[in-house]
Amino acid sequence: MDDRRVTPSLWIDGAPATAEALAHQALVNYGAYTSFGVENGAARGLDLHLERLRDASVELFGEAVPEDRLRALMRAAIGSREACWLRVSLFSDQISNRNPTWVGQPRVMVGVFDPPPPLRTRVRLQVQAHERMAPRLKHVANMDLLTTRRRARADGFDDALFADRDGVLSEGTLWNIGFVRDDRVTWPRGPMLAGVTQRLIETGLAGVGLDSETRPVSREMSTGFRQAFICNSATPACPVGEIDGRALEIDPALIDRLRAAWASNPPQAI
Repeated sequence: MDDRRVTPSLWIDGAPATAEALAHQALVNYGAYTSFGVENGAARGLDLHLERLRDASVELFGEAVPEDRLRALMRAAIGSREACWLRVSLFSDQISNRNPTWVGQPRVMVGVFDPPPPLRTRVRLQVQAHERMAPRLKHVANMDLLTTRRRARADGFDDALFADRDGVLSEGTLWNIGFVRDDRVTWPRGPMLAGVTQRLIETGLAGVGLDSETRPVSREMSTGFRQAFICNSATPACPVGEIDGRALEIDPALIDRLRAAWASNPPQAI
């Protein structure tokens, strides 16, 4: 038995989660979250995750949770674990389907889990016409993400890449995408979540001999790129093997450079 495995646990405002609080979250799908890996009490891009929670808290609840409180709740949930995965969620049991008007500081749930494995060594993507509600937020309303991923799997793909009504590409179900030509990464411009891993890679690109641009990328324009990758907190970079059945080149050296760009950002102590 591997004694390094994490016993999953859920904490709300520093105490073990109660059935009553969890029932409310199961019935009222309103809130936001962020998730990331922790090693030795630190996480890459922690400041960006805290920024995400602050902005979502103000937009959804009208008041931010103080950063020092978030940090203390995360440290308490981690305890003595050397490595784990955190999901930090914001919610309020004062908000319901019948009465959604409450304003104030939300409650904080911290889930502690085993680090998830990275995505596959390559992914096959299906472009689907879809625009997430409030795409700037990492919110808990994920039915559309599961629906589009299920549709892609049913059609023989691994996942879905979203395009708006004009055919402009944006993001995937749980990740950002970058297209690569020569030594330049092209990030799509459009309504989407500003991924923490995407931002960390962007920060480190110059150090690995790459540069970048952000511009609209239509479904048709994407055929001009020979390589692409996806990224999220669990997977710093995963090559895209095909889009809508069109094969793309896979260069392991490029993926190594992208992962090195991400790793160049030092972990920040919680």
